[in-house]
Amino acid sequence: MAKKDFRFLCYPYMRESISTVDFEIRTDSLTTQIGLAASLTEDVPNVHRDLMELLPMAYHLNGSVRGKLAITGDDLDRLSAIYDRYVAEVKDRIETFVLPQGSTAACTLHTCRSEAKKSVRALHKVSLEKEVPGILFDYAHLLANVLFVMAVYVNKQQGIEEIPFISKSYPTKPMKKKTEE
Repeated sequence: MAKKDFRFLCYPYMRESISTVDFEIRTDSLTTQIGLAASLTEDVPNVHRDLMELLPMAYHLNGSVRGKLAITGDDLDRLSAIYDRYVAEVKDRIETFVLPQGSTAACTLHTCRSEAKKSVRALHKVSLEKEVPGILFDYAHLLANVLFVMAVYVNKQQGIEEIPFISKSYPTKPMKKKTEE
């Protein structure tokens, strides 16, 4: 029996050299990791629910570059509200830079955060070739921040302490505390 050559299945896709393809691959990886994180957070219902909401949004981010813009101001506001909710829960744990460690779910959320940051970089490369709506940058940046605070929140829920990172490369500056009026 002759071996089948499956290279033809990906060849047309690989022929594209525009950065849009790299962005789509990067956001596909982000979406996959969010799905994995959702599967690991069923014991933290609010995180699981929010991740299931973010799962299709990551694909909407993906398609908004080559296709129709699918991220709206309302979507950005919703993401901002999610961020504010988690920050309120973990603000005392994120006063310093922390290592990406803890439970498997938290580590997966840190991987999601990293994938979101890579998506921002890939989006920047797209913007060098074509106009990209600013809301996509805003959404992708904020998504990375949301995934970070979710990771810290999951660790908190599971009784895992954060480990501060002390850089040998950069001087540490104390975080400015907001004063209450």
